[in-house]
Amino acid sequence: MADTAGTPLPGRVRDLLDDLDAVSGDAIGDAAALLLESVANDGIVHVAGAGHSLAMVCETFYRAGGLAAVRPIWDAGVLPLDDAVRSTRVEREPGVGRRVVAAAAPAPPDVAVVFSTSGRNPYPVEVAEACAARGVPVVAVTSARASRGAAARAPTSLADHAAIVLDTRVPPGDALHPPEGPRTAAVSTILAAYTWARVLADLDDLAAARGVGLPRWTSANVPGGDEGNAALLARYKDRIPELAGG
Repeated sequence: MADTAGTPLPGRVRDLLDDLDAVSGDAIGDAAALLLESVANDGIVHVAGAGHSLAMVCETFYRAGGLAAVRPIWDAGVLPLDDAVRSTRVEREPGVGRRVVAAAAPAPPDVAVVFSTSGRNPYPVEVAEACAARGVPVVAVTSARASRGAAARAPTSLADHAAIVLDTRVPPGDALHPPEGPRTAAVSTILAAYTWARVLADLDDLAAARGVGLPRWTSANVPGGDEGNAALLARYKDRIPELAGG
């Protein structure tokens, strides 16, 4: 990646997006193909993350234009909204990720997508490792640069257990501004959300080319949205209990 130290923040973000396209473009297509194979065979896409990576779990679940066959798997302890210090502690606690996967019990033809910028804490590593051990392929949405610069709190990294790695290119420490000594303007959510949007776009194109209908949510805020989603809720609510408070 070119040196962009003197570039204003908007330009630096755009440069990172271009870098992501160049580095991860092929892998994004591979991830779309993997998801299509799973969903076409009535599989579920299990999504996981901790701390601020839970923003990406929300981005994938029950989202306008998103796949209906998505189940969030998570432990309440990793949510930072009511106890931020606890969320950091739980993400580093061995065993939590394995328990989450055991409770969700994913199995082929399911797929797992695990979001973690550093991919070095036990929670996301264990989720990926446990899913892979069940024969469920893992798509890791992570940053190789951030991972190299992070403290290793698990013997392996998230990427070590992934069938496909989507490198978001997030810099170590996440912050992007000011360029001479970054301390604010975290960029991980922007890059991860863009990555996921690209996966969905490639998935849509691939499904259309193969004549496969995808189960997709429609915004509840447009006419007919609730009615269109009712069939999807009926189809998936027993397999995805989080859809109806189960």
